[in-house]
Amino acid sequence: MTVASLAAQIVPAPLRARLRARPPLAFRIAVAIVLWVGAYSQLDRFAALLTYDVIRLHHGTHLAGAVDFLATDVPKIFLLLSGIVTVVTTIRSYFPPERVKKLLAGKGEFLGTVFAALLGTVTPFCSCSAVPLFIGFVESGLPLGVTFGFLIASPVVNEVALVLLAGLFGIKIAFLYVGTGLVMAIAGGTVIGRLHLEDQVEAYVYEIQMGESTDVPVSFPERITNAIAYTKDILRRIYLWVLGGIAAGAAIHGWAPTSFVLHYAGRGNPLAVPLAVLIAVPLYSNAAGTIPIVQALIGKGLPMGTTLAFMMAITAISTPEMLILRKVIKPKLIAIFIGVVTVAIIIIGYVFNAVL
Repeated sequence: MTVASLAAQIVPAPLRARLRARPPLAFRIAVAIVLWVGAYSQLDRFAALLTYDVIRLHHGTHLAGAVDFLATDVPKIFLLLSGIVTVVTTIRSYFPPERVKKLLAGKGEFLGTVFAALLGTVTPFCSCSAVPLFIGFVESGLPLGVTFGFLIASPVVNEVALVLLAGLFGIKIAFLYVGTGLVMAIAGGTVIGRLHLEDQVEAYVYEIQMGESTDVPVSFPERITNAIAYTKDILRRIYLWVLGGIAAGAAIHGWAPTSFVLHYAGRGNPLAVPLAVLIAVPLYSNAAGTIPIVQALIGKGLPMGTTLAFMMAITAISTPEMLILRKVIKPKLIAIFIGVVTVAIIIIGYVFNAVL
């Protein structure tokens, strides 16, 4: 007689079924939260153990500083990403694109731009994935300024960047980031709207008839399951960018001479902010990939405004976004969009440097 057959005779059938069943969702969520908090609270201890006890590097050396930075930030950022993207994606599931379009319809141009920017701050679309929504907004008859308010805010005020900034630099910096990104989106959308550049949108965009989606009831467990699947997909697509950003941050943290960084990008150089923005414009990365670099630059003494301007420029006016935008708008409007956002980011950088 096998163990399984003996157990089948001893254990009642209802109890066997209960043992085979998965634990309740609430229990699994609670366990995941406890494990997440426990792992996050031990990151510094883990990094020190690995750097100085396992690898046996000497305190104060460039290599030790870089390895300690890597050992701390790699698990920290991936923990933050896995936790916050799952939570935000679950929230986002209650606000599908069609519902966003309906919320924006019927508003005046200025109030519509403000509302679009606010929606952009709470809807986690990257710069490239926000472009298809741009087509939908134009097709539905929304003013051009309103659509650009959303297009600017959605990638600039990124939920990943928000949480990472709060975790790495404090809630004050995170809220300042949200506020300045919101102001930039409203100002940029308003300026573009007042220029009346509707003729700079490709004609076929106005002719697209996008179907209306129906709201299909989705249970909370399904939303959680979909959010976890989405988070896994996001991590799979961005992990190389994140690792690259952390590696660059570790190199800056360990080897970049503080005097060199402060000389060319410190408060003593009045052109540091526009220089950082101009360097960032042709680059491409997501917000998560830039955060470790921002952390390392700030650790070297770079002003907060200069580093955030660098990050905003990368996430708001990336090269892939411009290539996708070219499919729907003409070069003149792309140039104006880049110019307006670049000026706004530079102003924000100077404001941050003045108040922090």
